[in-house]
Amino acid sequence: MENNTSLQQQLLEAGVHFGHLKKKWNPKMLPYIFAEKKGIHIIDLNKTVEGLQETAAALKQIARSGKKIMFVATKKQAKEIVTECAQKVNMPYVTDRWLGGMLTNFNTVRKSVKKMQSIEKMLNDGSFDNITKKERLQLSRDKDKMEKVLGGIANMSRIPAALFLVDIGHEHIALAEAKRLGITTFGLVDTNCDPNKVDYFIPGNDDATKSIAILTQYITAAIAEGLAERQVEKEEDETEEVEEKGLKFDEGEEGSKERGGRGAGRGGRGGNAPGGAAGGVKRRVPGPQKRTTTR
Repeated sequence: MENNTSLQQQLLEAGVHFGHLKKKWNPKMLPYIFAEKKGIHIIDLNKTVEGLQETAAALKQIARSGKKIMFVATKKQAKEIVTECAQKVNMPYVTDRWLGGMLTNFNTVRKSVKKMQSIEKMLNDGSFDNITKKERLQLSRDKDKMEKVLGGIANMSRIPAALFLVDIGHEHIALAEAKRLGITTFGLVDTNCDPNKVDYFIPGNDDATKSIAILTQYITAAIAEGLAERQVEKEEDETEEVEEKGLKFDEGEEGSKERGGRGAGRGGRGGNAPGGAAGGVKRRVPGPQKRTTTR
């Protein structure tokens, strides 16, 4: 309970409770609005804490299972925070702009990523030394442009299991693509959005930098916990496997010694040598008996 109170206090100080103007509200957010003050809706922080903890628990499980979570935040005030958080837990992210079809046309996007990586490799290993300075400059510019948009998903080889969105209204294209592909969606939802559009949501201020930072950092910490637990489980499994192999090896060694001992014993009794030359008892084979007849 104390943890919740201190978390609520932190959220209050970060201004998470400030919603949008009353005239911009979405009626579906009514259960999450605490009051109205000077024409601005105030979000109920109890509901925010509930949503935050539920979202964090679900994302922790996804991370623990080894699946990828994509962070999406193309709003100016969220870019740096979300990039930093995603990099901390080695997750894909999109913070410059969302390319249409980034998920639904993933194979084409992967080709662009590979092109960007090959240009980077060639510029670094000197493959482009024979081309003119102007051409090299043009390639560098092209690579930088692609890096800006695709850099966050360069290491993403498959479609992610979940999307975490800052402002679901602003990221409606990403949300629509995720829904189409059946990807689990998580979002930071303000009073001007419909919370039913995402699977898990956190009612809160999605415009203030401090608010975005505290909520995203909380989520990132949960993902990091999930990844750490996965690593521990992996190490335990490996240790068990090594122990099992060692046990089997020991058992196999003991068995071979026993078999060797029994073999030597048989050899002592004559083994398989015909006639039992090595101290064995020679058995007499009775010959054919003569039949005697009485007349």
